[in-house]
Amino acid sequence: MAEVKEKKAKAKPEGQGKGAEGKREDKKGGKGEKKPKLQSVLAKTYQGEVVPKLIEKFGYKNRMQVPRLEKIVINTSMREALQDVKILQTAANEIASITGQRPVITKAKKSISNFKLRQGQSVGARVTLRGAYMYEFVSRLVNVALPRVRDFKGVSNKSFDGRGNYTLGLTEQTIFPEIDFDKVQKINGMNITFVTTAKTDEEAKELLTLMGMPFRN
Repeated sequence: MAEVKEKKAKAKPEGQGKGAEGKREDKKGGKGEKKPKLQSVLAKTYQGEVVPKLIEKFGYKNRMQVPRLEKIVINTSMREALQDVKILQTAANEIASITGQRPVITKAKKSISNFKLRQGQSVGARVTLRGAYMYEFVSRLVNVALPRVRDFKGVSNKSFDGRGNYTLGLTEQTIFPEIDFDKVQKINGMNITFVTTAKTDEEAKELLTLMGMPFRN
């Protein structure tokens, strides 16, 4: 079973991940991908329940000041992809199954001789979720996937970056029900970064908590 890794969030602009670059992800799901409802239950919960509670706690003067989840960036990288590109393609297909949106393949920005890495070589996959896809992913993550982690006791509350963004590290993709364990060729981890409009980590933590993120006490 999977374990949850504690990661320090480090949200970066699109296409500027460490050592990798990629084309902008498609905002719409590709052919054969699942499409979420126009407005998910969690999106309605945010508007109807989360916003009022945040206003009450932090004293915002209007709803426009209330923090919101802006996007979720999911990325994975693997050294094995340097020898076998099929491994990376399989990982990308798994991310597409999990998120309902096709990721882009990230490539090395420079060569590193010690790792036998050449500039432009495929090294990972990344997808950015917004809108309905984003809310649907959060709902399935907190209600279905995380509870399947062995001896799960909540996620770390120390993985914020000081700017209201949070990164969760997972060691296995198999906690998602979309992945058939019997067909998995390689266990892959992933980093999931929640980018919010919150100005402080305290506000971001409260936002994510009210949206169901099970932080440890």
